[in-house]
Amino acid sequence: MEYIVAFAEWSDEKILATCVRYGEEARKWKNRFLGLLPEVERRRLYVKKGFTSVVHFAQVVGGVSEAQVKRALSLHERFEETPALQNLLTSGEVSVNKLAKIASIAEPENEIFLADQVQMVSARALETLVRDAKYADPNFVHVNKSEPDHKLALAEDVEEGLAELQSRGIDIDAELRLFLEQRKVQIEAEKEKIGESCSETNSRYVPKEVRDVLAKEYGTKCSVPGCVRPSEELHHTQRFSMSKRHDPRYMALLCREHHQIAHSKDVRVQEMRARKRK
Repeated sequence: MEYIVAFAEWSDEKILATCVRYGEEARKWKNRFLGLLPEVERRRLYVKKGFTSVVHFAQVVGGVSEAQVKRALSLHERFEETPALQNLLTSGEVSVNKLAKIASIAEPENEIFLADQVQMVSARALETLVRDAKYADPNFVHVNKSEPDHKLALAEDVEEGLAELQSRGIDIDAELRLFLEQRKVQIEAEKEKIGESCSETNSRYVPKEVRDVLAKEYGTKCSVPGCVRPSEELHHTQRFSMSKRHDPRYMALLCREHHQIAHSKDVRVQEMRARKRK
């Protein structure tokens, strides 16, 4: 007897929920299939079944692309000295696409950290993590590095005023350095005053004076040096769940990706502390 699914009787919510579940299952099993391919190649199992190559085998049996096959095999070789990452690949716990994003910085010294990150943060956050790691490495050769544009766009009257001061023999560099230092001191004093007066609360709402002083300090961009993405998150460098305070001295504006990275590191620290207590 032919089995017929009465989709017409399903609600929209049930159809969508089932699609999501099936999609998650499909991705999981595709990852596991790709993770097996290095062993299929090592044993040359594709030959025993009459396929011309492991790529041909994977395309017919698993319906995956040539690019995905080559990426999986390349990562398996790349992770020979980082077993934690290689295990994520062969087990299918993490997609080859996410693992490929951190392959260029993977080393035995950082493999555990990276293994945690690829399981906790998004692909975009991984790209940010890798970029930060590369830019922090003085030995890394930056190819086509996209530098932020630091050219000043001064208002005409301000430019004219500075030019006039300079023409009168006034050291405008010294004047501007003084202004910047005074601005820094003023912001720190504001943060200190707000921090000393803020009380414990269970509310996640960040007071306007806190948001204003952080905006004065960081502007509209992420506070991580070198990042030019818009700030979208207010991050507590001291866990709010523990401090219960919105203290601007321990807060920063972050883009969405750096906020993910910050929280993933925080989670890992808490897990390590919990293991040590045991």
